[in-house]
Formats: sequence, C-alpha cells, structure tokens
Amino acid sequence: MNNRIRYVIVALLATLVLNTATLRAQYPVKKTIQDARRKVVKVYGAGGLGGLEAYQSGFLVSPEGHIATAWSYVLDVDPVVILDDGRRFEAEVVGFEPQLELAVLKIEAGDLPYFAIREVPPTQAGQPVLAISNLFNIATGREPASVMQGYVAGVAELDARSGVFKSAYQGEVLILDLVANNPGAAGGALVTRAGELVGMLGKELRDARSGAWLNYALPATTLRPRLLAIVSGEAIVEPPKTELLARDKSHNFETLGLLMVPNVLDQTPAYVDAVVPKSPAAAAGLRPDDLILLVGKVRIENQDRLLEQLRSIDRRDPVSVVLQRGSEILSLRLVR
Repeated sequence: MNNRIRYVIVALLATLVLNTATLRAQYPVKKTIQDARRKVVKVYGAGGLGGLEAYQSGFLVSPEGHIATAWSYVLDVDPVVILDDGRRFEAEVVGFEPQLELAVLKIEAGDLPYFAIREVPPTQAGQPVLAISNLFNIATGREPASVMQGYVAGVAELDARSGVFKSAYQGEVLILDLVANNPGAAGGALVTRAGELVGMLGKELRDARSGAWLNYALPATTLRPRLLAIVSGEAIVEPPKTELLARDKSHNFETLGLLMVPNVLDQTPAYVDAVVPKSPAAAAGLRPDDLILLVGKVRIENQDRLLEQLRSIDRRDPVSVVLQRGSEILSLRLVR
C-alpha cells in the first residue's frame, strides 16, 4: 500500500469519526426539540380585525393543564388551546400579572408534558437557546411548533413601546440574536439545548429610541414567583359576578364620575375618556386614557363587562380597580 492510498484511508476514517461525533452531538438537541415541542401550545382568541392576529403561543407549566402565555388582546375572549398532539380545549384565564404581561390559562386535562418551574441560574450572554412558538400560525393542528436556534446576545432593561404606548413591563429581558419578534410567537418558550426553560418570548415591540423591532424574552427567573403563586392557587382571577343589583342601589359610571370612550364595538376596551371633577374617580386619581384591567379580582375585557361588575357592587361599598396608565400598573380605591 503506497503512502497516497494510506493517506486517503486515514482521511476517510477521520471524516467518519468526525461525522459520528457530530451526529452524537446533534442528537440530544433533536431530542430536546422533540420533547420541548410537546410542551408548547397554540392559543387562539380575539383578533382578526385591523391587522390584529387572533393567535399566539403558550407553554404548559403543570401536568394538570396550566399554561403560561403573554397577556394580550387575544385573551379578551375565552381562548381555545390546541396541544401538540392536535387535541383542542377551551381554556379559561385563572391568573395574570399585568406588570409582567403574563397570563396563566387552565384547560381540563391531566398527565400532560410540562416545563418544571424550577429555580435556575440567571441566563448569561452567549447562552445557546431554542425559541419554540407558533409563529405566523404555521401550526394549526397536529403540526409541530416552529423552532429557531440562536444565542442570548445580552441581558438589558427593556425600553420599548407598542404603537404610541410604552410597554407595561420595563424590567430586565434576554436580548436574542434570532428573529423572535414575529406574529404568533408571543408566549412561546425559550429553552436551553438541554431543554431547561429560561424564558418566555415577548410581544411585538419596538425600541423606544431607535424604533427597531426587538427580539427578546422575559427571563424565567422573573416569571417564576408569579407562576408558582398562580399555579398553586393564589392570585386566581374570579369569575364575573352575574347577580346585578337594582340600578338605584348599585354603582355605575355616573355614580363614580367616569366618562368612558364611545362604546361602539362588542369589545370596546374600558378606556377612561374623562373624569368628572370632585367625583369618587377624581378623588381616587383616575385620569383620561387610563385602561381599567380589574374590578376586584374580576378581569375587565371590555366596557360591557366593566358596567356589569359595577352593577354587582352596592354603591355604599368602595370599588377597587387595577388600571394601566402608560407603562404603569396602578391599584386604586374609589369611595363614594
């Protein structure tokens, strides 16, 4: 055997060894993707008008069907959740944290694959990650969620806006070097190549200064305390009260001194248009353009729901509200 043939054989053997090692290195990532996809769900709800997509993503955080997702207009109606295997469930919002733009849904199912909400070290720049979501509504049934591979480019304070409004969340986020800011991606899972949950993909936002689209995720270390509290039964959103009091005994917009924006749609948001001077609303500090999110622990999806909840409260009793003012989330108490 001459030297040339010997060199060719050695080169072929070296290539075979390298390819085998590469395949072995890639296999765990493929398995991670397969396992993680089973825990990511498609969420469908309100939207479809004015360029608003009626879908987003979420991920299972308990075997009993608790799902973490981004808090958005999609949840203004009872959402429908589709699992990785194509099963379809009606879901309800059981808790949410406006300041984190986090919502937790619940479906009636059991023994589901899920991401454990365990304590993990803070994610650092340079960490390889997988972003798993239903971007662009590519998966509508049993189709697998989309996966993007990349790295955490950095960790920084969020300074962003949606349209003319600043983001309600202004904390630390993971900046990604992959294009995660796509329709439907919000609420998706960000995991390591070992399958550890490290974040939730954020909503479509632009940098407040440059106007550039942001690719980011909320860190799991930030979400963990609220997720644990909601899944364990704390901070549960109460169902709407349907027993209305007589009009002369209950609260309404007039008794509180609230003038709302024109209610011209079925889902007109509960934005304050004006506040009557020296009224309970004025004394509590409400302002025009405030968006009412909660009355007590009842979620306010629209003006009709707001009026319904006020009609269930005796006008001699105070009214507790949670509202969004720009990027701030405020709790106020209206006393008549």
